[in-house]
Amino acid sequence: MNPALKKKRRVTTRKRSEGLSGVTGTAFFLFVFFCFAFPAASQTRTPPQSQTAIQLSFAPIVKKAAPAVVNINGKRKVVQRSGGLFDDPFFQRFFGPGFGQRREPQKGPIGSGVIIRPDGLIVTNNHVIAGSDELTVVFADRREFPAEIIMTDKRTDLAVLRIETGDGPLPYLEMADSDTLQVGDLVLAIGNPFGVGQTVTSGIVSALARTTVGVGAFRFFIQTDAAINPGNSGGALVTLDGQLVGVNSAIYTQRGGGSIGIGFAVPTNMVRTVIHAAEGGSLIRPWLGATGQAVTAELAPSFGLSRPSGVVVNAVYPGGPADAAGIRVGDVITAIGGHEVSDLEALRYRVATQMLDTEVDVSVVRKGEKRRLTLALMAPPEDPPRNETEVNGRNPFNGARLANLSPAVGEEYGADSMHPGVIVLEIAKGSPAARIGLQPGDVVLRINDREIELVKQILDELSKPADSWKISIRRDGRVFTSVISW
Repeated sequence: MNPALKKKRRVTTRKRSEGLSGVTGTAFFLFVFFCFAFPAASQTRTPPQSQTAIQLSFAPIVKKAAPAVVNINGKRKVVQRSGGLFDDPFFQRFFGPGFGQRREPQKGPIGSGVIIRPDGLIVTNNHVIAGSDELTVVFADRREFPAEIIMTDKRTDLAVLRIETGDGPLPYLEMADSDTLQVGDLVLAIGNPFGVGQTVTSGIVSALARTTVGVGAFRFFIQTDAAINPGNSGGALVTLDGQLVGVNSAIYTQRGGGSIGIGFAVPTNMVRTVIHAAEGGSLIRPWLGATGQAVTAELAPSFGLSRPSGVVVNAVYPGGPADAAGIRVGDVITAIGGHEVSDLEALRYRVATQMLDTEVDVSVVRKGEKRRLTLALMAPPEDPPRNETEVNGRNPFNGARLANLSPAVGEEYGADSMHPGVIVLEIAKGSPAARIGLQPGDVVLRINDREIELVKQILDELSKPADSWKISIRRDGRVFTSVISW
């Protein structure tokens, strides 16, 4: 190789080496500068600066709130197996999986409750006391008192009880405005999980207005990561000022049934409506007189919305509150009473938590233009009269209890009352109606090509001699038609 070329290569290599050394030196200087100028997070940690900081605790809140959270015991029939040949698959094959089973009453812890009045008014979950009797309320100090059921409401999964102690005013929790909650707020969950005694867990509000939880008809929940386990149902979700902000109701669970950090509570603004009804004797919720569907990302631009939010109205009941307020088909309801409406469940919740015979502002978007309307809230009318009827005779509806569908009946049973029909209220077990697949909540629309609007029309059709009936029903927003041979 040419010596001159060798020397040139050595020079080039040295220059490159010198260039890298310069960059490395600059980087090292910057590294040292930033280490001194911006210390790592671990270097900024400091120990508690006072005795008070060391003693920070939830204890004062628990001391205030815990006495108002009680355990609820009840007698409930539990399936018991007889064992022996009754468990033999051979016999179960012929007599069914329930062969040899018997239901025996057992008494024990079934859930939790919260005292919300000093006179002994208690709120819990409807699913806690459902199917139970001989209810007993047990205090943290082990005192026990029999409880009377004042009201149950399946649609909110709430129940109201009352106890008489004769010991003067009882400890109770005041109810906070659940709409003041924010994601990140600290909360405590107090209850009696697994029947082991009163426990307290802490966490934060991890979400608001959860509407996809299948508990009750009004799916609008506070989500928290405070541990809520089986038995916590009906217990208290408490703010750091010791006020009740929710009633613990449901959890997402793994196979074992324990908490995985996702729990749900009924907001106190919904609880307050049920308590008000219990004290007044009847539960009548305000009626909107309109229905619709959530605005999706695909629909939002066509309604002049920058993001998917609100409910687009697709039906308005003539003469109802929405009609009187000027709400029209095609309007997008975006807020009620200043609270955003994100979907149909949120709309139902906002209407249900208002008081009857009051007015509330409704924000709508019509053809891209924002409008504010005034909605006068009223009770749903029972028109036509319900005319509850038990169907008998040789026909497929034998064993069904029917009623004329009206706005009042629709609100009571959670059915769409925007169109006429006859609703199935109850089905007798093992009846012909049960065998053909009718279910409570079904709305009968047609029989043998005759449109059905009244119970009387069904009875007329069933009284005619026939070997088969063509029946159309509406279930969960879908229409099903079948021919029943008889």
